[in-house]
Amino acid sequence: MASPVNPPRGMRDFLPDEKARREHVLSVIRTVFSAHGFDEIETPVMEDSARLHAGLGGDNEKLAFGVLKRGLTTEDIQAAKDALDLADLGLRFDLTVPLARFYATHRAELPTVFRAIQIAPVWRAERPQKGRYRQFVQCDIDIIGEAGPLAEIELLTATAATMTALGLADWTIRVNDRRLLIGMLDTFGFDAADHDSVLVTIDKLDKVGPDGVVAELRAKGAGAAAVDALDAFFRRPQTLEYLSFGERAIAKALPPDADPAVIAELAAIGRAVNAGVNADVGAGTSDDAGISSSVVEFDPFLVRGMGYYTGTIFEIAHPASSSSLGGGGRYDGMIGRFLGSDVPAAGFSIGFERIVDLVELPADAGVGGVALVYDTDVAATTLMHLKSELIASGRRVRLERAPRNIKPLLEQLVASGFTEIATVPSGAVTVAELKLRKLGAE
Repeated sequence: MASPVNPPRGMRDFLPDEKARREHVLSVIRTVFSAHGFDEIETPVMEDSARLHAGLGGDNEKLAFGVLKRGLTTEDIQAAKDALDLADLGLRFDLTVPLARFYATHRAELPTVFRAIQIAPVWRAERPQKGRYRQFVQCDIDIIGEAGPLAEIELLTATAATMTALGLADWTIRVNDRRLLIGMLDTFGFDAADHDSVLVTIDKLDKVGPDGVVAELRAKGAGAAAVDALDAFFRRPQTLEYLSFGERAIAKALPPDADPAVIAELAAIGRAVNAGVNADVGAGTSDDAGISSSVVEFDPFLVRGMGYYTGTIFEIAHPASSSSLGGGGRYDGMIGRFLGSDVPAAGFSIGFERIVDLVELPADAGVGGVALVYDTDVAATTLMHLKSELIASGRRVRLERAPRNIKPLLEQLVASGFTEIATVPSGAVTVAELKLRKLGAE
């Protein structure tokens, strides 16, 4: 018995109906992003290994696939102190590092404020499991060169418009700022050297709850007084007022010494984006004007795992998914690693592989598809003439040899999006001689 022939673990084949749904979602994403003034670019699937492991990609660097140098000898392999010594290239594990390199390469050819779209596959040496793959598509938009909150407002507005265009409902974009998180840890008394470790644990709050976070921090040996302060903060009386995105309301969700300038910036972002995507609600002018139908909400414990974020961070939450449907933030320090001078940058990545499972193809996606069923005595020249005539009229056409049992063929055609069928008689010359019938009426 032959062994199963499957794609590599963590990678997938897509049947025609799956591919059609994926292309539909990608088309919507591209169309909306483009309408919001972003331009699509393309970068190589590989980058220099040293660049991929320059400390810009956080834990994802550990998951990068390396490409061995050509011409390695046994002596080279034996002399290598680390596996990375044997690789000079690597497959990209995200699109942000390649974008930073792209901007450093082409800065002189780009506008002062550059709005980029990148939609492409990336590769990570993940442990394959449900919803986690070794090859997957990322859909990114980034704004480089805009230091003010207008960048975040544009990114969030374009992403919100994309979610709406895809027909998704009940989603929200949660927003926070790394500066507020660090200020919070300082207030509680955590050592600066422990900040990254503490944030990793706080990032599990949705999964393990406050008690789980506190227990893990104690097990890690974090400062007892600091953990007690965080525990007390978790247990304080709380309301959902901060979801209104007013400055005073946000401040209620934070320690008393939280930076008022950062709070004001977040409130302004929330008001602008919520107003932009809610036709029935104005932007508001007072601190706590609020938005009656908020798509952007403040989350004081949103972390985002990537250490390169320097300011605002955001994620898409949806009740159908236990994981975020996308995320991003401001990463002002990354491009400077290539240029030697800092350039402000912010980006948002839609979780395509998670979103595509929530989107259905429109009912009219296959309108215009015609199947021509022919017998073996019909000349190939006749078939190609008829097919060309239908294609010229804007139709999608497939030739199908007449089977003994037509029912399975009809089911397959419907599944592939075809809506009409015609039997080709041997003497047919033009499409007008064909009798087109609606599929489903057979």
